[in-house]
Amino acid sequence: MMTEESKKRLTKIARQKMALRSSLWPTLDDKFLWMRERSDGWLSVPRAMPLLMQLMDNLSKGKPVSSAYFDLWCRTYDDSFIVGNKAREMAYFSGFTGERAERTWASRIRILADLGFIDVAEGPNGPISYLLIYNPYKVVKAHYKAGRINEAGFNALRQRMIEIGAQDMDKEDSTPEPSKGSNRKSVQSRRNNLAGAKKPAEQNK
Repeated sequence: MMTEESKKRLTKIARQKMALRSSLWPTLDDKFLWMRERSDGWLSVPRAMPLLMQLMDNLSKGKPVSSAYFDLWCRTYDDSFIVGNKAREMAYFSGFTGERAERTWASRIRILADLGFIDVAEGPNGPISYLLIYNPYKVVKAHYKAGRINEAGFNALRQRMIEIGAQDMDKEDSTPEPSKGSNRKSVQSRRNNLAGAKKPAEQNK
């Protein structure tokens, strides 16, 4: 939770930035700007997301996953949960087109699951019916501790977190293991299904 001191500091920074913007664009009509206060269709995104996405792409060994990840994030309602019933659309929004679009998208989802950034459960739309997004800060920390992220990248993230007041990596906990209830298969079993799927299920009309 943000302290009163942090709130005051951010308010001061906001006033300073507004003054600077007004001096640079004195005749600006802000109706041409996207303003959260008067717009719908927005959600919460960590300010360090660009760096987090860069780090996950570095981990994916030449097969960028960040566009698929960010599309998933933008489909949540601040609940870290997505119903995967629009595979073709999700592939397109992630930047994949052509005959292999859905297959390529599914492979990126598999990589994200293998890296621990998400978990996937099967259902009526095939192996990728439901998706859960874990806290990316904690996943990156786990990869760093395992030696898969270098000092430069991790230190850059820590610096950015200090700047924005994020404290997600302060506690000594780890990404929780996905549920293994009787109504769901094991993580490895679901990953095997993903690996063997030639094509994700068709999206619902």
